[in-house]
Amino acid sequence: MTRNGQRLLMLIDDEPGQRRLVAALAARGGWRTLFADDAEMAIATLGTQDGMRLDAIVLDHHGEDDATAMLLGELRARRPALPVLVTAANGSVAHAVNAMRAGATDFLVRPIAPERLLAALEAAVAGTEAGELRPLTEKIPAMLGFDEIVGSAPDFRAALAIAAKAARARVAVLIEGEGGVGKEVVAEAIHAASPRGRKPMITLNCGGIPANLVESELFGHEPGAFTGAFDRKIGKLVDADGGTIFLDDIGQMPADAQVKLLHLLQSGEVQPIGARHAREVDVRVIAATDRNLGEEVEQGRFREDLYYRLNAVQVTIPPLRDRTGDIPALARHLLARIARQPGLRQLGITDDALALLVEYDWPGNVRQLQNALFRAAVLCEGDALTRGDFPQIAALAARRDTAPSTQRMATSGGVTLFRADGHLRALEEIEADVIRLAIGHYRGRMTEVARRLGIGRSTLYRKLVELGIDNAA
Repeated sequence: MTRNGQRLLMLIDDEPGQRRLVAALAARGGWRTLFADDAEMAIATLGTQDGMRLDAIVLDHHGEDDATAMLLGELRARRPALPVLVTAANGSVAHAVNAMRAGATDFLVRPIAPERLLAALEAAVAGTEAGELRPLTEKIPAMLGFDEIVGSAPDFRAALAIAAKAARARVAVLIEGEGGVGKEVVAEAIHAASPRGRKPMITLNCGGIPANLVESELFGHEPGAFTGAFDRKIGKLVDADGGTIFLDDIGQMPADAQVKLLHLLQSGEVQPIGARHAREVDVRVIAATDRNLGEEVEQGRFREDLYYRLNAVQVTIPPLRDRTGDIPALARHLLARIARQPGLRQLGITDDALALLVEYDWPGNVRQLQNALFRAAVLCEGDALTRGDFPQIAALAARRDTAPSTQRMATSGGVTLFRADGHLRALEEIEADVIRLAIGHYRGRMTEVARRLGIGRSTLYRKLVELGIDNAA
């Protein structure tokens, strides 16, 4: 830690604008940033301040992989245990493979969302899986038909059956499920199986861009429509004319855009910002969310009329922890796709590695599994992945297996049953902790919290008051 409890980050980048942006993002997580324009300055700084407590380095990738690899080698030689995250604009899978083999802890693609950068830094410092290869692993071709999607769990197959039946209709589809379960894969399968399959499927992540730009991205704008609107912009709905628009994280769509999207669903018309007239478009809407939109409606954060328009067909994808029997086949399938990427090769996977993957609870679901397999494949020197190629997951399993039996009984998912003196805690205290854990686990979706706890929503809210629990716990 640096002074005032702040952690210190060294940013190696010669672009002042990018340096200011990364420093501002890191500051949100309590990081102080030290700058170096180039490799020479970075090495000199480390050499003259050997006692300086650095917590992480962010290195911007410019030019050739060889130059980045040489700098990574120098950094590793001076500070072997220091996490080094490499960033790049329009990074490729090949760049990620080369950087990680040269010693990078992680690889991020610019532009970097604030929560993604902070999560990567926290995970790198903690020595855990960050899942930050997502922008790269998502470049692996993933457009699959329903018969190519791997999974035989009954709930998962039932969800796919609903999606396949809806594919032939023009109605809107709402796909619900935790982050990383494969909502976009299902959306692509719906599009591919529909009469619109030869037309484009355009994607907009409503939570991945600033709220004030969502409306412009979706509907377009005319010159002079707002400050900075110098040129005409064609919105994604027009780009998707004749095809499908996939609206990910629909629960984060701003209120103004919700009104205009409702109008589109009712009339088939799009009116760009600042335009005098609307134009007709023929577009099928598929939306996805990791929130309970019904709960969002009750809280006044999402329009009820839009919710019912989007929810003509609802598809709920179960989390990976509820279909662990699918993990062996899914892992082999993902490895086959990963093997087709530049610099990688076909790898097997041993039974002990598969057993480890099956035992893990995968909070990041299929996306996290793919990232873990990608990382392991990059660094593997043998012909098959073993338990040793998943050190973070193996470490978690080892800590669990070696914990004293009394300790395993004393806690469950972070809920402590015993006081320091060895006596049980009061039931009221344990109940409050369980409710807080459930609220956090289900991301504040109170209907789901109540259902999983086996109580009614009114009972849940009464307990929140009685136990003094903030429902944002």
